[in-house]
Amino acid sequence: MRVFSFLLLLAMGGVVADAAQAGVDSVAQQVQLHEQRAHQLLNETKPELAIKEFAAVLAVDPHNLDAQANLGVLLYFQKDYSAAEPHLRDAIEQKPDLTKIRALLGMCERRIGKTDAARADLQAVVDQLQEPNIRLEAGLELIEIYSASQELEKAASVVAILRQGAPTDPRVLYAAYRIYTDLAGEAMLDLSVAASDSGQMYQVMAHELVRERDTAGAIANYRKALAADPNLPGIHFELAEALHASPDLKLRAEAEEQYKLAVAVNSSDEKAVARLGDLASDKGDLDSAAAYYKQALALAPNDADAAIGLAHVYSEKNEAASAVALLEQVIAADPANVLAHYRLSTVYRKLNRPDDAKRELEAYQKYKDIKEKMRQIYKALRLGTEQDEQQDKVSK
Repeated sequence: MRVFSFLLLLAMGGVVADAAQAGVDSVAQQVQLHEQRAHQLLNETKPELAIKEFAAVLAVDPHNLDAQANLGVLLYFQKDYSAAEPHLRDAIEQKPDLTKIRALLGMCERRIGKTDAARADLQAVVDQLQEPNIRLEAGLELIEIYSASQELEKAASVVAILRQGAPTDPRVLYAAYRIYTDLAGEAMLDLSVAASDSGQMYQVMAHELVRERDTAGAIANYRKALAADPNLPGIHFELAEALHASPDLKLRAEAEEQYKLAVAVNSSDEKAVARLGDLASDKGDLDSAAAYYKQALALAPNDADAAIGLAHVYSEKNEAASAVALLEQVIAADPANVLAHYRLSTVYRKLNRPDDAKRELEAYQKYKDIKEKMRQIYKALRLGTEQDEQQDKVSK
């Protein structure tokens, strides 16, 4: 049980001995006896009886640190937060560096409505906690406090701490999604008020339309953004991406010019360089494509798009071993990269490695299905939101 591992971590051997002073042997003996019984009962997983023994310690030694801390922990995990809080508080007042106890105190305070105190205690220790589970619980509590008071930047900073230790925990990922979404919405609203006709505002609108898969609308807004401010960072690349995604062949033909403009403005734009490699590859100009991909990788050695593109060139030139090395590197960094799995499966077939090809094809299908499922979920959520908005308009 989590409570007992927590209690064992809190063991403070020697604390009781310090309390024994000359002339109070009987008190010290009583404390020692009750503590021994309490810890024995904890080993036997009998928390209710252990509570009574720790309470007996405090009856004769009111500020016994071991008893205060452990009694507070036991009462907390029994959800008796009002009773737990004063014991945890007393332990912290005696020994402020008990970070785990202070985290538990903060969570306890939140549950009894002492939000300001909870905030102070949790934010004081959340980045100091070493035990992953305690850090996670304390961090999620602090995120809820910050979110409730619309302190989104502070909430985001806690999310960053939690993601370092628990990058795949669904609770952390959901908190990240929620906070970052709220921050994006807040920033967009602020921008619409401060500069509604700015190039940045049109960029934001274009980004939203890209998410909605409204390519034509996105292109129109990127053009407005470019007209409003030709020096917007990244605007040529973003317009090129939208043009390249268009089903209109005339619009797609404009993408290459915008990618070249992006590189002309910023020679370190490896994404634009890699896209020029894609266009060259589509035309069958493998030498130019390879040159672009190598240029992109020189700028950003971990650029997955450039590595996958160069691997394709190697495969087409029958340099399969070089292609395998690049694709395996991409997959090692991002196991969910769908295109890398597909391309690697193709290369393995060329190398007459059917088992490896089958494994990569299965991985391709697995991650492709996951991404498609997520796209459908997002689409359903978006349609649901639109229907709710329409319903609200009708009701008004």
